[in-house]
Amino acid sequence: MIWIKPLIIFFIVLLLAPPLWAADDFVNQPVMPQSASLPYEDQALSVEKRVQDLVGRMSLTEKIGQMTMADIRSVSPEQVSQLQLGAVLSGGGAVPTVNTSDAWRTMVESYESSRVTSRWHIPLLYGIDAVHGHGNVYGATIFPHNIGLGATRNPELVERIGAATAQELAATGIFWDFAPALEVPQDYRWGRTYEGFSENTELVGQLGAAYIKGLQAEGVLATAKHYVSAGAAVWGTSGHEQYAIDQGGSEISETELKKVYLPPFKAALQAGAKTVMVSLNSWRLTKIHIDQHLLTDILKTELGFTGFVVSDWDGLKSLGPDYHANIVRSVNAGLDMVMLSKEPEVFIHELTLAVDSKEVAESRVDDAVSRILRVKFEKGYFDSDEYVLPDVGAIGSLAHRELARQAVSQSAVLLKNEDNLLPLPKTTPLILVAGAGADDIGMQSGGWTMTWQGGLGEITPGTTILEAVRATVSPSTVVDFSADGYFKAHASVAIVVVGEKPYAEGVGDRADLHLDQHDLDIILRVKEKADKVVVILLGGRPMIIADQVGNWDSLVMAWLPGTEGQGLADVLFGDEPFTGKLPFTWPSSMSDLPMTRATKLKASWAYGYGLTTTLLVANSPVCKPLD
Repeated sequence: MIWIKPLIIFFIVLLLAPPLWAADDFVNQPVMPQSASLPYEDQALSVEKRVQDLVGRMSLTEKIGQMTMADIRSVSPEQVSQLQLGAVLSGGGAVPTVNTSDAWRTMVESYESSRVTSRWHIPLLYGIDAVHGHGNVYGATIFPHNIGLGATRNPELVERIGAATAQELAATGIFWDFAPALEVPQDYRWGRTYEGFSENTELVGQLGAAYIKGLQAEGVLATAKHYVSAGAAVWGTSGHEQYAIDQGGSEISETELKKVYLPPFKAALQAGAKTVMVSLNSWRLTKIHIDQHLLTDILKTELGFTGFVVSDWDGLKSLGPDYHANIVRSVNAGLDMVMLSKEPEVFIHELTLAVDSKEVAESRVDDAVSRILRVKFEKGYFDSDEYVLPDVGAIGSLAHRELARQAVSQSAVLLKNEDNLLPLPKTTPLILVAGAGADDIGMQSGGWTMTWQGGLGEITPGTTILEAVRATVSPSTVVDFSADGYFKAHASVAIVVVGEKPYAEGVGDRADLHLDQHDLDIILRVKEKADKVVVILLGGRPMIIADQVGNWDSLVMAWLPGTEGQGLADVLFGDEPFTGKLPFTWPSSMSDLPMTRATKLKASWAYGYGLTTTLLVANSPVCKPLD
């Protein structure tokens, strides 16, 4: 009968199967590997031996995949696995559908899980521009931009900010920060001026190194950018259809390049930077992305850089219309990883063709991949399938906001203080506050906050300057606010907050750095209603105010302080002293730009200028806690 054979098979299986009472023991038995671990997986071996072993096992397709970084808006996690990419990034504004800490963590982990399907289980790098805190994440702590940190002259503070930023990055699963910028700007018309710590090469190196140490002490990979000499670009040389100086060119000598613009990168390498991002600028009519002398002869050979060199955003497309030729020239010059806004498969295809046709030697590809893998091995990314991530509570934590508040206090520069007007008594009966910047988190945070260009209004949680003033004064003090400066009552003192609207990169290139007439009109209206006027400037660079400042009683340059406006109230009312010093010489007219030795001699305020105040002890007990 046909049922006899299946019955016999059933009893045989039952006889050979383990007893039910042993099921748990069976499940808990370790799974024996099919083969011994490979040399590159052996943590006892040196990094170089592990790198050499792994590169020797990889196909050309896998190698070129490691050299490719794509924006997450152009690739899904599945495509990352299929293309075997070495890295992805969240470009400005590439955020989860719902911008929360948990959503960020889930999104990042979905990409990093591509390691599971990789033949060699190579970890993926996930990068982001966290240039003044984890600025793409709603609720993150937004610190002052670099120009403000330059005014603090405080490497220890900057190192702590780097560490805090790294903790907030790690809480979302991101371990690569495209920071710090090591620019040394000379022409303040440049929209990237605020990315520079200072015009002073030594200070840029000190603070950049401190920031790198802070980031990397928390396990986050730092990036020294933008290599090199972007701060020497000449107005009108951009060649970009919208920009005037950003991505432009310089004609400085190699001696000047090595004296002024290269030292911060030396300091960064000594501090442990393992990735260097190339500038979109040109030097002596050659785009730096294809300058073998700068990328290989100086950076890799002369300075002994063993990490990898990464392009800036779509850097290859900025080189001209022949994309294939751009790939060949940049990779041969020393570029190791390419950052792409879209179509990573096109780059992979074209570089593969270049290698097949001998336009790019496979040994150059091996060198690039070895550098990328070396960093991944050195950072320990290979040796842990799962990172122990900080709790998302690290994002925007009270400790980090307190640190940012200290940075704001230390970064504010007091440029004028007639009759020692500041600090103000907290018991002043009536204080007028005017200017849109007084009650605008977006304006006081600047670009690279929530989106690439930033934005106005309540774009993320924080404390505006107006809120901070109200939280600081005595209960009996009336604080009257008008964005446009229209008031009915007369007061003994007024605070006016004006300045630049948010911008980033070349969008911020400005031919005229005078204050807008709208801002000047507000100040004039307020002067009619107040005996004394304190002007607070928000902005990413010095502004031309020589013709107006004589009519102001006090002037504070607050730069782009970020979310913690309470730090400004602390110095305005004497809970903290003014100690900030100008990181840039302040020009008196547009004809002073770009700054030279000659124009610096006739400047409104010299590099390092900044008035100091003492604590107003009587004020201290009155300060109320923030909600």
